[in-house]
Amino acid sequence: MNLGVRLFGHDFRNPVFMAAGSCGFVREVARALDVEALGGFVTKSVTVEPRAGNAAPRVTEYGRGMLNSVGLANPGLAQVRKTHLPWIAHNLKRPQVFVSVAGRTAADYARIAATLHDADGFLGYELNLSCPNALTDGHATIAHDPDAVAAVVAACRRATDRPLAVKLGPDLGDPLRSAVAAENAGADALTLVNTLPMSSGKLRRAAFRLGSGAGGLSGPPLRPHALRALAAIRGRLPVVAVGGIHRAADAVRYGRAGAALVQVCTGAFADPRTPARVVNGLRRWRASPRARSWTELSG
Repeated sequence: MNLGVRLFGHDFRNPVFMAAGSCGFVREVARALDVEALGGFVTKSVTVEPRAGNAAPRVTEYGRGMLNSVGLANPGLAQVRKTHLPWIAHNLKRPQVFVSVAGRTAADYARIAATLHDADGFLGYELNLSCPNALTDGHATIAHDPDAVAAVVAACRRATDRPLAVKLGPDLGDPLRSAVAAENAGADALTLVNTLPMSSGKLRRAAFRLGSGAGGLSGPPLRPHALRALAAIRGRLPVVAVGGIHRAADAVRYGRAGAALVQVCTGAFADPRTPARVVNGLRRWRASPRARSWTELSG
């Protein structure tokens, strides 16, 4: 059954992606699942310089979710262009790929966008503006400051005409302000949401099991936060939803809330085959008499 999506002037085989941080640069999961079965992938976040990341352990279970503190570990911009994108270009045929981009300044983001602009192997960028390691003043993420959001997006828009998806976090008091800033500066989509920062005593105590002593919560506990963010900005830019998608029913729920695409993250840590199972479940859902096409569902 057809699950195809048309977005940014390109065709997606289906709406299911693996999220940034869950699939490396795709080759890391290529032996564990049929990568051609998915709609696409978002690479791990790329920074200008290589990053070793935070001290191990970097992930720990927390209830039905997961706490992680990876610290943007990645090989750096030059190595991604030289090695990882050529592998993707040579080995992936149908899935679409977005490169996750992270930095501390608008210039960092723009430099990555400009350097990779003419490379093969990917469609667009996901601008990670809500990672705890992407700070404006030492404690707030870029996503918390609409002016900072606009500066990053505008700088990247000047550097490339590829699609730009802006990733916001679940802890914004008014996500619409940052969403509007991203839209006005030239963003093509929003990714909702990133991990939930530790705000409760229980989360802070659990994070002591991590090497860095701090982390973000992902998995099913993110669903209500992501759905609330979708409701706040629905009707504006296309939305890519992420947060606790472990089954096809979770994806359909996000589709009904207006998501154009969905990403699987924590479920893929538990079992890399989870995204493929979500796709298969969506095919069964699509075959049911009352089902609509994915585009009709999310529209």
